[in-house]
Amino acid sequence: MSFISESAVSLSARFAGALARALVTLWVGGMWTVGYIAAPVLFAMLDDRMMAGNIAGRFFTVMAWIGMWTAVYLLVFMSARRGRAVLGDKLFWVTAAMLVCVAVGYFGIQAEMAALKAGAGSLDVMESASRSKFAMLHGVSSAIYLVQSVLGIWLAAGARRLAA
Repeated sequence: MSFISESAVSLSARFAGALARALVTLWVGGMWTVGYIAAPVLFAMLDDRMMAGNIAGRFFTVMAWIGMWTAVYLLVFMSARRGRAVLGDKLFWVTAAMLVCVAVGYFGIQAEMAALKAGAGSLDVMESASRSKFAMLHGVSSAIYLVQSVLGIWLAAGARRLAA
């Protein structure tokens, strides 16, 4: 009976580790794909910048939710595996920093940008009185996304160690 229990625990731990690595791949790969491939291609190919922005915004929203859920899973996973010792683990803090980037970007900056777009009505926000504030927020958002992307490389490089 104990053999079966030990095997089940081992299988469960391996699955949890494999899921952690897969989620890191999805999050970081998706983040890089959306931010540095899909969004620029949309703006390059579509004449309607408002439509390109709306589509890109949807991609970024999906990635924000994937990032938040992945970060929560990873933080719980690492804490369950290492207990209080996890506080000395750089990957734990990289993941926490990425979660902060996503939360600030999505719930703070993106929410404010969406409000400016809504306030512009049928106009493109870049043709409205809110243009300069929107551009500033977009720049801050891009800087945070860049920091998150660099941290993502660090997380992906250490993903193998997550399940060790």
